[in-house]
Amino acid sequence: MSKNNKTTEPTAPQALTAQFSEQIIDERLTPNPLSQFSMDKDALRLALVTAQYALRATRQQTPPILNKPTGLLVLVNGMEQAGKGTAVKQLRQWVDPRLLKVEATVGDCPLAYQPIWQAHTKALPRHGDVMVYFGNWYADLLYNVMRMATSDNDNDNDNDNDNDNNKEQSKNPKSKGTKPDNDKSDNDKALPIAQWQAYLQQQLIKLQAFEQDLAANQTRLLKCWFHVDIETLQARLNDEEADPQFLYQIDWNSKKVIETFNQVASVLLRQQDDWIIIDGDDKSDAADHFCHEVLQAMQTALMSSKINKVQTSDKSKAKKQAQQALKSAKFEPVKIPKCLKDIDEAEIDKSDYRDALVEKQVRLAQLLRARKGRHIVFAFEGMDAAGKGGAIKRLVAPLDPREYQIYNISAPMLYELQHPYLWRFWTKLPNEQTDRISRIAIFDRTWYGRVLVERIEGFATDEEWQRAYDEINRFEADLAAAGTIVIKYWLAIDKKEQLKRFEARKETPHKQFKLTDDDWRNRDKWSDYVQSAADMLARTDTEHTPWCVIATNEKRQARLDVLDHAIKQLSAVCGS
Repeated sequence: MSKNNKTTEPTAPQALTAQFSEQIIDERLTPNPLSQFSMDKDALRLALVTAQYALRATRQQTPPILNKPTGLLVLVNGMEQAGKGTAVKQLRQWVDPRLLKVEATVGDCPLAYQPIWQAHTKALPRHGDVMVYFGNWYADLLYNVMRMATSDNDNDNDNDNDNDNNKEQSKNPKSKGTKPDNDKSDNDKALPIAQWQAYLQQQLIKLQAFEQDLAANQTRLLKCWFHVDIETLQARLNDEEADPQFLYQIDWNSKKVIETFNQVASVLLRQQDDWIIIDGDDKSDAADHFCHEVLQAMQTALMSSKINKVQTSDKSKAKKQAQQALKSAKFEPVKIPKCLKDIDEAEIDKSDYRDALVEKQVRLAQLLRARKGRHIVFAFEGMDAAGKGGAIKRLVAPLDPREYQIYNISAPMLYELQHPYLWRFWTKLPNEQTDRISRIAIFDRTWYGRVLVERIEGFATDEEWQRAYDEINRFEADLAAAGTIVIKYWLAIDKKEQLKRFEARKETPHKQFKLTDDDWRNRDKWSDYVQSAADMLARTDTEHTPWCVIATNEKRQARLDVLDHAIKQLSAVCGS
């Protein structure tokens, strides 16, 4: 430890102080499709640590920025006793172990009312890091499918040489999660092949889309599937070496179970062609193969992170191609709907308002407590001073503070910028893994900031915010499919009413904190925000997560309308 007792990040090798500028470093970082056949171990170790530090350097740049900060997530799955642990151990010995994050999970039932990937999002690596993730969301999926595809008799011990450890690993403890609708109950027979295959294929489609969104947001993936034959597996299960904790909680001594697992794996590997299959018959060879694949993935991530590094002779050609691509995919703003232009001016009597408010709050509280544990996400967006905070205050008034969480979303922190854009929202969703009793999340401003303020202020590129509509729709569709209730509001007022409210805040001491310089400056871009809102509403108003537009200058009426819509949505869900 240094004398000043300060901790610092590991220092990169001296050879990397001028990364991307020296020819030898470029050669080490350029993907070589034949490297797994041509590199000896010493060269491989050097190339691995060089690429590792180069990836880390993508988040430590000073202007001019040459690379987008980029990370690598390595998913490790496959048969037990196929050399997964040996391979990752070798990788960690060959790179700087301080910069290699390793996580491991054991497969379990997907948790209630949340997408299968949600429980794993907090573990995702920062941009610039390399992370190896044993198990991950595929362990949960495979565990669940195996429960559906096997009967209790299949999990009975059919191998006389089982040891106590393997017997313990073959048990299927009850999970705190929920079974899918098409799952069998305990002690039932296995589901028909077509039924569990349909569930598996549906989940694989969703995971593939999730992973594509990760890759589009600077988290590259390498998916490695380790495999051995049944004879090798059985021999290793019965040798003298201690067995690791198994990923899928199935009986690896049962040949019927193994055959079913291979059948499930075949469906997975056929549908997703981005898996690297590693033969684990020889653990040493498998480890070398794995390290080569990780090197290739790091090098590819580095090459994809480079920003507009075009040779001079090709610049005019590249510019012409880019202009042509932009023209063919030109973004077309929608016509601004009437509800965003014609704002209601009707007033409501204070006494009538108070009576209606109490009645609606009581009804809302009843519905929220009758939803049988389902997660709820309230998403509030709108113009500055449109009444989001006031509406939220009345929404939660009848609830116990322990029943909900409110998130006031502002500019992202540095650590949030070092993850995919939606990561800071994924990690705030209601979560069955936490000890917190609240399963209601209320967002005052949301993930829609990418297509609103980030679009207008230039914090996101055209490609990023235009891509975000589909990313957000997939995100919300996954929530809805898992049973989460998503209720979205856009609160609209006119520009004159906004000025009136700004002036009132300025003169009211306990409200002055709500008014910022940005609020005043944004008034100059009023038309831009209205157009962005129109585009957002047109592209993200879906069947399962529709928008509720509340357009009124009367804040009391807006609060009642918010409650009315929540009551309507929850009544439909609760059947009352």
